[in-house]
Amino acid sequence: MNLSVGIVGLPNVGKSTLFNALLKKQVANVANYPFCTIEPNVGIIEVPDERLSVLAKVVNTTKIVPAVVEFYDIAGLVKGASTGAGLGNKFLSHIREVAAIVHVSRLFEDANVTHVSDKIDPVDDIKTIESELMLADLATLDKQKEFKGDGAPKDAKVALEVFQKVKAELDKGIPVRSQALTDEELTTLKPLNLLTLKPVIYVFNVSEEQLADKKATEDRIEKILNQVQNDTNRQSSTVSHFIFLCAKMESEIVAFTVDEQKEYLKQYGLVESGLNRLIKKAYETLGLISFLTAGTIEARAWTIAKCTLAPQAAGVIHTDFEKGFIKADVIPYQKFVDAGGWTKAREQGLVATVGKDYVMKDGEVVEFKVNA
Repeated sequence: MNLSVGIVGLPNVGKSTLFNALLKKQVANVANYPFCTIEPNVGIIEVPDERLSVLAKVVNTTKIVPAVVEFYDIAGLVKGASTGAGLGNKFLSHIREVAAIVHVSRLFEDANVTHVSDKIDPVDDIKTIESELMLADLATLDKQKEFKGDGAPKDAKVALEVFQKVKAELDKGIPVRSQALTDEELTTLKPLNLLTLKPVIYVFNVSEEQLADKKATEDRIEKILNQVQNDTNRQSSTVSHFIFLCAKMESEIVAFTVDEQKEYLKQYGLVESGLNRLIKKAYETLGLISFLTAGTIEARAWTIAKCTLAPQAAGVIHTDFEKGFIKADVIPYQKFVDAGGWTKAREQGLVATVGKDYVMKDGEVVEFKVNA
């Protein structure tokens, strides 16, 4: 299960700078004018996991395979994008398949970096992007076939009722993720890949001075998000789904060693980079965890949703593993390391053998037993 994230925002808010920092190299074209990103830049980025190098030593392997995140850097959207303004809704299609949206908003002041509306107004910026995504969703719903007469299939009639309900709320300025929808209604909507149904992580791009003044910056961001929520009649809070970072600084420190990065970040009261914090926030927002496998071939991390059962976790490795699942040997990561590997862990009775109804936990080291 790969995690895919689309990065959106107005032009010149720092999306491509953030993307470059995430990739640890210059792959996106950063320029001080709108629409410098003409095709979506896609990057496969490793999820930092210090456990893997430790596991590799324990099982005596040199191959480490971390989980990955797929990032899509989308061209800057502007007011009217849903109807073709700027580079238009061409780019909205690029994020229909992602699991989550990273919405980059600019807090930093810099006269040398133009703003599309000539002023720094995060509330207005966020509402502009959200409005364009909602308008794109309305366009998608409008395209759905309307069945008329008594001969229409029952499930089609039910789906149309759901679409009309969602459209009515969108017309009030309420994104789909904030609407009160049942599980059945959400299932009906799933094939449409509606943009405002996707969870959003707000990434506020700040100056180094704002980064250092953590309390004041957090307070300002919470006020911004609360105002957005109040202004758009949202029914659920989005305040928890945000981080702030200095994209410019992140792009500069990628040349540092890991130890140098940690030492540099200390002056800002940070213990890890913006990349690590963004990955963790994405996992938290999407309800994801990782399980681990370790053997002479490789030490590897696998991404699954919380509450995943053991057979479905096996299926992440290979679909045939889910079909042929017999049982699984599981052990918490730290116990596995302390014991020194599978053999000693089994000798000490630390390994549990579990069946099809076992719910996987984050950080467990696993060996699946399957029919060939």
